[in-house]
Amino acid sequence: MLFLVKLFPEITIKSRAVRRRLVRLLRKNIRSVLQAFEDQLRVSGEWDVIEVEIDCAADGPEVLDKLRHIPGIASILEVRKYPLPDFEGMLELAMEHYGEQLRGKTFAVRCKRSGRHAFRSVDVETFVGAGLKRLTESAGVDLGAPEVLVPLEIRHEEFHVVLHRRPGLGGFPLGGQGSALSLISGGFDSAVSSFLTMRRGLQTHFCFFNLGGDTHRLAVQELALYLWMKYHASHRVKFVTVPFEDVVREILEKVENSQMGVVLKRMMLRAADRIAGEVGAEALVTGESVAQVSSQTLTNLSVIDSVAGNLVLRPLATTDKQQIIDLARTIGTEEFSRHIPEYCAVISDKPTTKARPGRIEREESRFDFAVLDAALANASIQLITEIAFFESGGDEGGRTDEITVTSEPGPEDIVIDIRHESEQGARPPALREAAGEQLLHIPFYRLRGDFEKLDRGPRYLLYCERGMISRLHAAHLMDSGFDNVAVLDPD
Repeated sequence: MLFLVKLFPEITIKSRAVRRRLVRLLRKNIRSVLQAFEDQLRVSGEWDVIEVEIDCAADGPEVLDKLRHIPGIASILEVRKYPLPDFEGMLELAMEHYGEQLRGKTFAVRCKRSGRHAFRSVDVETFVGAGLKRLTESAGVDLGAPEVLVPLEIRHEEFHVVLHRRPGLGGFPLGGQGSALSLISGGFDSAVSSFLTMRRGLQTHFCFFNLGGDTHRLAVQELALYLWMKYHASHRVKFVTVPFEDVVREILEKVENSQMGVVLKRMMLRAADRIAGEVGAEALVTGESVAQVSSQTLTNLSVIDSVAGNLVLRPLATTDKQQIIDLARTIGTEEFSRHIPEYCAVISDKPTTKARPGRIEREESRFDFAVLDAALANASIQLITEIAFFESGGDEGGRTDEITVTSEPGPEDIVIDIRHESEQGARPPALREAAGEQLLHIPFYRLRGDFEKLDRGPRYLLYCERGMISRLHAAHLMDSGFDNVAVLDPD
């Protein structure tokens, strides 16, 4: 099965040197994301298109789904490839693949051509179009708004019949625009802003300020894992947890009520600024939108940003809340954020909307900055791939031996596919072979609540593609008193 990967248009207008660099990076990212198929995978292409060829057609849907979520790809074409025939051969192949689809419908032939040939693209379109009109029971040719498009591509000495065109993610290849540290709380805004920086080609690390509670931390880690696995898997990412409870307590005790929100944001930016240096990030990312809440007026944002040495990016600065939620739904984070437990650490009765630098500095002069230093000293910096193993014990010691990981279910075991709903339609070969019909579908953001309703008799094996979220949830369920849970890892 052959896929033609079309580049995001902004890549094609770059200088030759930059364009070649971005194409090489995109090719490398594709190989990294599809490494599970490396024995049957070929990735090639240097300039205007990248060819991805997979030997096993059954794996095509899974490969296509992964390609659609790689930044830098504008569209993916599923094609059938043939040696370049003469015009009669082109017509014959177009009839073979599109003849039945044209019955009773208008159509148009579109041909894209690269290389040197004795004919033009319009010559192919005219000949094939006339032949299809003559040989099929179509409603005729409509070049303006055809009901069926017959897309053909000629690449040097190859002829491609395009069967399907799927939209890609767009943007730039990951790693092509530097790196950033995203302040992620788990809500709609921070999840979407993190996605947008990934889409723009920024290697995006995560920084979570824990204001109190393991439940919130676990939920944010799940969200970060999802974003990384779905859109960022070609690159290593760090997840930073900063214990901020004492910082919040200091603010509540020392700072005047109306100024607390701005001061808290300034403390977060100060901390993130220092962490950015440790993880190699060149900018900070927040999910703030102008005027959405009191701390996000232009005046307040200016006062907040003044403590940051790094550039602060706000991808959602002019986006309204409904647009943010709609985009969260599109990228698959809406349900995560909707189920994230809220923790309101600092609530002002009448928060300022016009913070004055002098007033804020006086309030902060009463703050003991040793508390902030202690929070940073106790921050945890992990590769995101290590989160699940750390939570389940890992090299840190703990519950590793208690979590059973098996490659094959027992006769009474029931497998729970905890992947996101958007991924559960395609069942990977390893899962098909291991689970058979003993399979439930419960997305992991609903697992904690739904698991309590299941029959306590069988053993349940949690499955996710990389085994990380399943380990994270197995550990959490065991902490909650369930001893009938394990992890399925067919590989």
